[in-house]
Amino acid sequence: MNMLKYIGRRILLMAVVMAGISVITFCVSHFVPGDPLVANLGQTAMSDPEIVAAYEAKWGLDQPVYIQYLSYMKNLLHGDLGTSIRTKQPVLSDLEKYVPATFEMATLATIFSILFGLLFGMISAARHNKLSDHVLRVVSLMGISIPAFWLSILTLYVFYLKLGVLPGSGRVGTEWLGAVFPTGFLIRDAIVCGEMGLLKDALSHLILPSFVLSASTVGILTRTVRSSMLEVLQQDYLRTAKAKGLSENRIMFHHVLKNGLIPSVTMFGLCYGSLLGGTVLVETIFNYPGVGLYAYKAATTLDFPAIMGTTLFIAAVNVLMNFFVDILYAFIDPRIRY
Repeated sequence: MNMLKYIGRRILLMAVVMAGISVITFCVSHFVPGDPLVANLGQTAMSDPEIVAAYEAKWGLDQPVYIQYLSYMKNLLHGDLGTSIRTKQPVLSDLEKYVPATFEMATLATIFSILFGLLFGMISAARHNKLSDHVLRVVSLMGISIPAFWLSILTLYVFYLKLGVLPGSGRVGTEWLGAVFPTGFLIRDAIVCGEMGLLKDALSHLILPSFVLSASTVGILTRTVRSSMLEVLQQDYLRTAKAKGLSENRIMFHHVLKNGLIPSVTMFGLCYGSLLGGTVLVETIFNYPGVGLYAYKAATTLDFPAIMGTTLFIAAVNVLMNFFVDILYAFIDPRIRY
């Protein structure tokens, strides 16, 4: 019963958070300097008052901001994210087209982050204050500090332009352009349809942007795992285990790792949400057709419905990941339930 009450409270908080995000996003997107008329209408059309008035009426730009917000929320409650001013398509349809690409990139980046963050953190803690520990601490600090745009340009220059071992931009090669895929998830479609050429091509296009996207998260996870494991290593029960003659590997994997990962679960869970939010810059530089690139184009044209749709989508993923982490914590650590 306590667990059900806890889940119920978390769901109510999620609704409040999403409502607050919708208000903030709507106000910020409408009050930033710029005019969507200038961004979407040509100079000739702007000089015609009738065209301007018709355009404002069509997209509701002639209404006060609070009326626009109430109208948007009313449609949102019916599952309607509005129609993109730029593409003239429903925002929900646009997101259905772009989400699979971002999902694949963020998922691969999350796998990179967890695998390397966990591995580097364990090695750093086990080799505390030794050469490998110092090297991994420097590597993790570099991953956190290097801006994503600079790392993107660097990887493109090295691996695409100079070495030519990986493709530079896009989601697939030119031989697959125009092809129709059943679900839009290229990895899944390639495996189901037996298209190994498509699978290899899609994975090769994913490696560079996923690596760049995961760099900062690997650094954060490395430092988080290291600090939590070092804290566990100072506990009395580990000294008892050593006194009993248990091997170092058994102590590390059966005692230190199991208990040291509890504080790191939050970072593992939030990793995916943070990576999803960081795709805008990476997708723009790599010209990767995902939600990030869609959000960038919406922002440059002041496409309010598309801006709201992408922001709410990314916010919803982050809120859900927070929710799942909280529930997982309650199962891992029984003290949370009480």
